[in-house]
Amino acid sequence: MFRLDSKNVRSGGLAVALAIAGAVAFTPVTPAHAQSAPQPRSLPDFTDLVDQVGPAVVNIRTVERARSLASAGSGGSSQDEEMQEFFRRFFGVPMPNAPNTPRQRPNPRGEEETPRGVGSGFILTPDGFVMTNAHVVDGADEVIVTLPDKREFKAKVIGTPDKRTDVAVIKIEATGLPFVKIGDVSKLKVGEWVMAIGSPFGLENTVTAGIISAKGRDTGDYLPFIQTDVAINPGNSGGPLINMRGEVIGINSQIYSRSGGFMGISFAIPIDEASRVAEQLRVSGRVQRGRIGVQIDQVTRDVAESIGLGRPQGALVRSVESGSPADKAGVEAGDIITRFNGQPIDRASDLPRMVGNMKPGTRAGITVFRRGSARELSVTVAEFEQEVAKAATKPPQAPDDRPKQASPAAQSLGLVVAELTPAQRKEAKLAKGGVRVEAVTEAAQRAGIREGDIIMAISNIDIGSVKEFDAVVAKADKSKPIPVLLRRGELASYLLIRPAR
Repeated sequence: MFRLDSKNVRSGGLAVALAIAGAVAFTPVTPAHAQSAPQPRSLPDFTDLVDQVGPAVVNIRTVERARSLASAGSGGSSQDEEMQEFFRRFFGVPMPNAPNTPRQRPNPRGEEETPRGVGSGFILTPDGFVMTNAHVVDGADEVIVTLPDKREFKAKVIGTPDKRTDVAVIKIEATGLPFVKIGDVSKLKVGEWVMAIGSPFGLENTVTAGIISAKGRDTGDYLPFIQTDVAINPGNSGGPLINMRGEVIGINSQIYSRSGGFMGISFAIPIDEASRVAEQLRVSGRVQRGRIGVQIDQVTRDVAESIGLGRPQGALVRSVESGSPADKAGVEAGDIITRFNGQPIDRASDLPRMVGNMKPGTRAGITVFRRGSARELSVTVAEFEQEVAKAATKPPQAPDDRPKQASPAAQSLGLVVAELTPAQRKEAKLAKGGVRVEAVTEAAQRAGIREGDIIMAISNIDIGSVKEFDAVVAKADKSKPIPVLLRRGELASYLLIRPAR
C-alpha cells in the first residue's frame, strides 16, 4: 500500500510512486473494521404494502338505540369538545362521527340511533368474516362495516366477543372480498418496521408506521402484547399491524396515554393468539379455556435465591381451590409451578396462558418446586368459567388471654408463635399443621409478618408444632435472609426475615 502526501507531490515523488505501482501488482487493502461495518439502509417504502393490504381493512361503526334524548345525554366530554374544535379549525369540517352529526337520527319506532363508537377491522376470508376488537362491538345494537370502496354492510357479531383477549369476529354478507395474509409472530424481531391501517378518530384508511419496540410485553392481561411506537389513536382499535411482507402479525388494541391520544407506546394482540380465538368463535360461537384452580403470584429474586430455586421463575401458588383439578393433583399452597405440559414457566403470567390454551379434559404434567426439591404431578384440565373472586379474609379468631412469650430461638426473629387448635387447623384446611403468629416485633415486623398469620414452613422445612418451629429456627443461618412460607387468610406467600446482627 502506498501513501501519497504533499511531500511526494512537491518533490516529484508522485511520478516515482506511479511507476512503481505500474510495475508491481497493486491490491488495495480494506481495513477489517471497514469490512464488517453495516451498510447504510434507506427508509422503507410502504406504498406497495398499502396497495396490498389496504383493500382488506375496514371501518367499523357501531350504533346503540336510546328511547329518548335525555337518556342519550346532550353533552360530551371536554376532550371530545377539544377534538371537535381541532377538526373545525384545521380541517374546516366537523369531527367524523361526532355527536349531533346527521348520523344521529330517530328511527320509525321512535328510538334514537346514537353513534356509539368507531373502530377498525380486517377481512379474514373472501366470504366476509372480519376480525376486530371485542370492545369495538361489545354491547352494540347495530354494527356497520364500510369497505375502502365505500360499500356499507350491516354486520352480524359471531358468537360472544371474547373480552379476555379482546377479540371478536363479525360477518358481512358479501363474496369475492379481498382478505389479509396471516404472518408468523415467532419470526418477529424487535426493531423491525411495521405498519398500521385504521380509522383514528373516524378518519378512514389512515396509514401509520413505526417499529417493534418489544415482544411479549406483560401488561397484566391474559395475553403477551406486541409493543410498538406506531401512532395508534381511538378508532384504530381492531385494525391490523402489518409486517414488511404484507402479513398481519397483530391487532392494534391498546395505547398508553395520559391524554387519550397517542404518546409513543401502543400494544397489539399477537395474531397467533387472536386466530385461535377467532377459529373457536367461528366454529362454536364461544371460546373454551382450560383452568386448574390456582391463584398465583410472581416469584421474586430474593425468594428464589433463599429457597434454592436459583433464579426467579415459575408461578407461586398462593391458594388452591378446594376440589379443583390442581387440588386433586396434589398441588399445595406455597408450591412454585416451574413447568406445565413440558413447557418452562419463566413468569407467573405464562401459566394462565398455557392452561387457557389447553382443551378441557386434557391431561397435563406439572413440575412443582416444594421445600427445596422438584416434584412431578399430573392434572386433568377443566373448563374455565367466569367466577366471582372470593375476598381473602382472615377467619375470625377467638380472643386469647394467654401471656405471649417468645422462645429464645423465635425471639431472634421477632416472633411469638402458638400451636394451632384443631378448630383453627380445620378452618385453615391445613393437613400438615403449622403455627399461629401471636405477636410480631423487630425483624419479623420489618418482613411484613402479621399477628394471625400461620407459618407453614421455614427454610424449606415444614412446621407442624411450636417445638418443630423452635428446632428449625435454632439451626437457621442468621447471617442470611430466612424464607418463611405463611398463610394469611386463604392466600399463601413467601416472606424473608432478615435477623438483626
